[in-house]
Amino acid sequence: MEIKPGPLLQQIDSPADLKKLDREQLLQLSNELRQYIVDVVSVHGGHFGASLGVVELTVALHYVFNTPYDQLVWDVGHQAYGHKILTGRRDIFKTNRKYKGISGFPKRSESEYDTFGVGHSSTSISAALGMAMASHYKGETDRQHVAVIGDGAMTAGLAFEALNHAGIEKSNILIILNDNCMSIDPNVGALKEYLTDITTSQTYNKFRDDLWKALGKLPGKKFSRSMASKLEASLKGIVSNSSNLFEALQLRYFGPIDGHNITKLVDTLQDLREIPGPKLLHIKTVKGKGYEHAELDQTKWHAPGLFDKVTGEIYKKKFDLPQPPKYQDVFGHTIIELAQKNDKIMGITPAMPSGSSLKFMMDKMPDRAFDVGICEQHAVTLSAGLATRGMKVFCNIYSSFMQRAYDQVIHDVAIQNLPVVFCLDRAGLVGEDGPTHHGAYDIAFMRCIPNMVVSAPMNESELRDLMYTAQLPKTKGPFSIRYPRGEGVKAEWQTRMKEIKIGTGRKLKDGTGMAILSFGHPGNFAAAAIREVMAEGINPAHYDMRFVKPLDEKLLHEVFARYSKIITVEDGTVKGGFGSAILEFMAENNYVARVKVLGIPDMIVEHGTLKELQREVGIDPDHIAQAIREMAHITQTPVLSE
Repeated sequence: MEIKPGPLLQQIDSPADLKKLDREQLLQLSNELRQYIVDVVSVHGGHFGASLGVVELTVALHYVFNTPYDQLVWDVGHQAYGHKILTGRRDIFKTNRKYKGISGFPKRSESEYDTFGVGHSSTSISAALGMAMASHYKGETDRQHVAVIGDGAMTAGLAFEALNHAGIEKSNILIILNDNCMSIDPNVGALKEYLTDITTSQTYNKFRDDLWKALGKLPGKKFSRSMASKLEASLKGIVSNSSNLFEALQLRYFGPIDGHNITKLVDTLQDLREIPGPKLLHIKTVKGKGYEHAELDQTKWHAPGLFDKVTGEIYKKKFDLPQPPKYQDVFGHTIIELAQKNDKIMGITPAMPSGSSLKFMMDKMPDRAFDVGICEQHAVTLSAGLATRGMKVFCNIYSSFMQRAYDQVIHDVAIQNLPVVFCLDRAGLVGEDGPTHHGAYDIAFMRCIPNMVVSAPMNESELRDLMYTAQLPKTKGPFSIRYPRGEGVKAEWQTRMKEIKIGTGRKLKDGTGMAILSFGHPGNFAAAAIREVMAEGINPAHYDMRFVKPLDEKLLHEVFARYSKIITVEDGTVKGGFGSAILEFMAENNYVARVKVLGIPDMIVEHGTLKELQREVGIDPDHIAQAIREMAHITQTPVLSE
């Protein structure tokens, strides 16, 4: 089905075209842009509510500023769909997040208008400040630098560090705080309450509105309203103490203003262009603005998948038989089962209660499960603090987000050998979110840390057993459990939990001549490949190792004593990962075998569906089967094969 943009949007191939419009046409353009996003995302999928909430802001920014000479930095990038459409990617927007299509996030290699690649939150202020400082050094006094950051992203330590630095620089930077009280789930913490106080101060808001209206009626309207903004900044401290945080950091604070009033946004941004130095504009928006269903349930409509834009029905696959649950839901229900029997268990997640399914425990046991906001470093050290007082903490963080808290894992948990259980959701390839979200590196960066247990379940039952094992009193020290995004393999998954001896794997089947060693969920791909090649007379053994640290050395001695051809399979990077651990064992014990390591290669894997990406990197059943065939027909002296 062809999706046509509205008549004004059809004319916009770049911001230069946008600037040709009269100010009175910007509202219509905003409406057309919003409708186009709804039309395309409903059919092709993608993130949804965030971009709808900043449509007017996006139009105003490209109308007022001289992009790409003026540097515009989006935080996270979920809200950048309108930006992409207005900057030459309207006609290919339907390929958004699709294999070989445009990225779902700003990406420097994709467009000169994408000044900084993003995906994880809270980087925009630091990046824009760096750009501003470079411009200041080069004498580019006319160049503007704008960072758009949400109130959810503002809770991260990186954002505060950048604010602290920005205030003492003389560089030209405008920080736009897009305040919608949401990240993916509702925001939490004192900053949320603080921003609410700013927004709801009746005395200050009445003063601001009256001042704006009064001066707008005077001759020289533009000058008067420019002066109003400056007068507002000077006098608002008299009627409200709510701006002290930003101004204490030496940032000139303006707002809050309605982020959906396109005329007010254009006027304000034009005024702020003329004010040098670091400044912050606070705007209030509604996530999902203009689409009723998304406004009413903002978490559900963050990234809803395909849907009927008229009825709001989100299309779900229909099955006749019970289907396997998502790994995240297995975690969410299992931690409650464990916590009901062990009063020392607590749950922590940094702003992902729905994504991790810790929300189940937060609803049922609100005094034992906590969303700490977009603060991965804090989440880890908070967990460490709880552990010093005898708590068994399950710290649930997406694998790619754990990268942000690596120092805390080492310094605060591992060195002190504290019993924090790291549940690394979205491990391995994640699909359409692409390289910023792939959990490719956690096997490598976790297994090099002393005291750390590194494990992965092949199915839902093993996830439950690993969680049970991790919370036992005799289990000391940090323990990581990695599992992928999406469904498992067992419809009947609520099995009785049992202890798994740490550092033990299991033999799934005997074989002749060759052994397949798998780690985690890709063991299912290996099993499917083995079933395929057995029909051809090839009969590999299969071992589910379960732990990459400590390795099951007894089992590995058996493998290397019996088999001269070995294939390892994982959904982590081949550099330093599970396969590397097997090669290290082989070298340390003077074994000689031909080893083929299958996993994520030493490259940046782009976006696409999980199956497309698994096929690209060679860990899908077909490629594993082909690797088995090739290995089976090799007869020369065993050597390492990469």
